[in-house]
Amino acid sequence: MSDYRHGSHTTFSIHLHIVWITKYRHKVLRGEVAERVRAIVREECQKARVDILQGHIAPDHVHVMISIPPHVTISRLVQRMKGKSSYRLLAEFPHMRKRFWGRHVWARGYFCRSSGNVTDEVIKAYIAQQSHDSDDVFRIEGEASPSGDTPLGDSSAEEPRPRL
Repeated sequence: MSDYRHGSHTTFSIHLHIVWITKYRHKVLRGEVAERVRAIVREECQKARVDILQGHIAPDHVHVMISIPPHVTISRLVQRMKGKSSYRLLAEFPHMRKRFWGRHVWARGYFCRSSGNVTDEVIKAYIAQQSHDSDDVFRIEGEASPSGDTPLGDSSAEEPRPRL
């Protein structure tokens, strides 16, 4: 049962793969900008009690695989991650204000898929394969949950369903 997280009245395992892109696919997520995006995404996920299992920041898009509690709305979480990062990036990096003069760093929308039909390992491998350049510095590694459990267990063995 190490794959399951627990709330006061819930037992859950909700893993999502989320991707969003920069406006016009501008390749601006490099160096300090990419590090700042990673820090903001981590901060917003921590506020919402969302665990980041795996992630990758490419020059023009962001991949994250997360584990969310049931009360977190996916659209609101993405809204906070994109909104806070856009606001802070434009405030902290003057060169970005020239490129994104409309005050929008991110393109509209995002991609989201649960890992129910595809195993977590396949998604993790896909995200790990995304580094075409030497972007290893900007990779968001899988983090352990606050309880100290590993983020993903062995999915090759079928686990019994939790009793609620």
